[in-house]
Amino acid sequence: MTWSNQEWWPDLLRLDILDDNAAELNPYGEEFDYAEEFQKLDLDEVKADIEDVMTDSQEWWPADYGTYGPLFIRMAWHSAGTYRTLDGRAGAAGARQRLPPESSWPDNVNLDKARRVLQPVKLKYGRKLSWGDLIVLAGNVALESMGFETYGFGGGREDAYKSNEAVEWGPETEWETTDPERFEDEEVGNLKDPLANTVMGLIYVNPEGPYGEPDLEGSAKNIREEFDRMAMDDEETVALIAGGHTFGKVHGADDETEVGPEPEAAPMDQQGLGWDHDFEKAGMITSGIEGPWNDTPTMWDSGYVDNLLEYEWEPHKGPGGAWQWRPASEEERANIEKAPDAQNFDESEEPMMLTTDVALKHDEDYREVLETFKEDPRKFQQAFARAWYKLIHRDMGPKQRLLGPEVPDEEFVWQDPIPDADYELVGADETAELEDAILDSDLSRTQRVKTAWASASTYRDSDKRGGANGARVRLAPQKNWEVNEPAKLADALDTYEDIQAEFNDSRDDDVRVSLADLIVLGGNVAVEQAAADAGHDVDVPFEPGRTDASAEQTDADSFEPLKPKADGFRNYLGEGDYNDLYDSLEERMVDKAELLNLSVTEMTALVGGLRALGATYGDTDRGVLTDDPGTLNNDFFVNLLDMDYEWEPLSEDEEVFEVRDRATGEQEWEATRFDLVFGSNSRLRAHADVYAADDGEEKLVEDFIAAWSAVMQADRFDLE
Repeated sequence: MTWSNQEWWPDLLRLDILDDNAAELNPYGEEFDYAEEFQKLDLDEVKADIEDVMTDSQEWWPADYGTYGPLFIRMAWHSAGTYRTLDGRAGAAGARQRLPPESSWPDNVNLDKARRVLQPVKLKYGRKLSWGDLIVLAGNVALESMGFETYGFGGGREDAYKSNEAVEWGPETEWETTDPERFEDEEVGNLKDPLANTVMGLIYVNPEGPYGEPDLEGSAKNIREEFDRMAMDDEETVALIAGGHTFGKVHGADDETEVGPEPEAAPMDQQGLGWDHDFEKAGMITSGIEGPWNDTPTMWDSGYVDNLLEYEWEPHKGPGGAWQWRPASEEERANIEKAPDAQNFDESEEPMMLTTDVALKHDEDYREVLETFKEDPRKFQQAFARAWYKLIHRDMGPKQRLLGPEVPDEEFVWQDPIPDADYELVGADETAELEDAILDSDLSRTQRVKTAWASASTYRDSDKRGGANGARVRLAPQKNWEVNEPAKLADALDTYEDIQAEFNDSRDDDVRVSLADLIVLGGNVAVEQAAADAGHDVDVPFEPGRTDASAEQTDADSFEPLKPKADGFRNYLGEGDYNDLYDSLEERMVDKAELLNLSVTEMTALVGGLRALGATYGDTDRGVLTDDPGTLNNDFFVNLLDMDYEWEPLSEDEEVFEVRDRATGEQEWEATRFDLVFGSNSRLRAHADVYAADDGEEKLVEDFIAAWSAVMQADRFDLE
């Protein structure tokens, strides 16, 4: 076997995570428009087909209770439930549950069977129905088939055809283990960023309890930490757990049955199916825990909540050898309503609970929610419907991206709503008038670039959040972020607001300009000026149409995770105590570039161009590497590669370096790891060579403007 470069040199900077942003991986080709194809579907027909396969039990994997409904709910839940707010990654979009590592996670045992059951539906509709939409829709159909009224469904999840190597899942090297490094100060319930799951290979938390022990307090801490990182509050958390556990059962009929390897390690003759075992002999083996939660596992009701609150529960080892809970007394075990056996309806099973279930009852705040649901089943139904809708759509971004006839009219604050423009947009003449007003203001070129970048660079392609549209840079929390230099940002915003007010008030027609558009236009004009000073006559594309969101349309708490802890594009080092799993400053820069959907070329051009423009945090000369800041030249690359200079770290952490003249020893500039990596990393140096060449400046200007425009318009879903 040939080792990869990463295996030879484990500390090599991972740039390949940016390659997907430059490559076309969709087998349908670059011109494929999934939204257009999806709109051709008859959704009612699709749902009928899903229900048909859901109730057609297969001999090779028989359905519990005659329906795959609970299995489909678990499949949809585990697809969507990987989403985490800290980097917006994972979730149902892309259907990466069918790709490694998620396809072979221990928590996804036998979900390969659920997707195979659904395969006839996927094959029937082909390109018109992605696996991402099908998996989520199957969960909705399953809920509806068992008497639950869902809140709606929106399509539009394009499939991925390659694993997302940018996702940091944790430091462990074995499944279902918990490395203390996963937690800050090795404290349960205090995960390091950007993690959300508390155990490697599990969606959320260990159902047996922390470290596999029935610890109720620790389990509640982990639940709260995990669901908070999915942007779920206490009511939503309880609703999701209680609603999901209303259906189906868990499987752990035997602890001695030999189970085959996961799909990615299974032999070829298994054709992508994993966890092979003789279920006819031993019963199904999935979680290792055995039993249903209530006596009606295929019906929506409050049986789970009633059982959890009405009985005292004690831990014991079930038939699968795992910790689970049963009614504490023999009398209670005799009296609790039994469920039919999943395969033999003439037999019955006693309901059980997981440690994570009983933890809800023993946590004061969670229990209060449970008791409210018990007293008001309608409130329980509504809370689960809304929380489930949020769960399966949280990574989809604004409502306008959702497709199909079942998208609800309501727009939620977690969808980052932006108002429609109730005015005419500026045209070429008005844009020229605004450009003159910007140039006549006291805003410096660098100030305009930094304000536009602060506004637009919050965008995350992972969950389609952030960006310049909405001008949320003027609202909490973004206006207070240290990286945005709040005092200088406030001055720039005041000036833009004055220009906006004067322009809008002077109009005798319906043409208006938003602050969001004005901020981007100001940055564009600054880039054009800087290019002109370097001898390049360019136009930076500008598309009006952004509007300004209000504070009421902004969930400040959920925007806080978008705050950069460090920012290589602005040479912001942060405070140095990052409480996360990223190893180096340069790794953070690459991670940010991946979230911005940038290629290696685009990242390189943007960093070099922003340094030339002097757009650094605090207006320092760190990394500027030019005697002519504010001009869009290629000096950053020329001087970085010039062997007339030498570099020496200023401290043991090797984050900041002196750049000195080799002959005189005099210090010329300072630079950071963000800068020097473009000379030290062989692949980045190959790009730097292109821009440092005598004919490289024109190429840099061209690439910088293209990448700059891509960032400025990344969130313009209205233009798609």
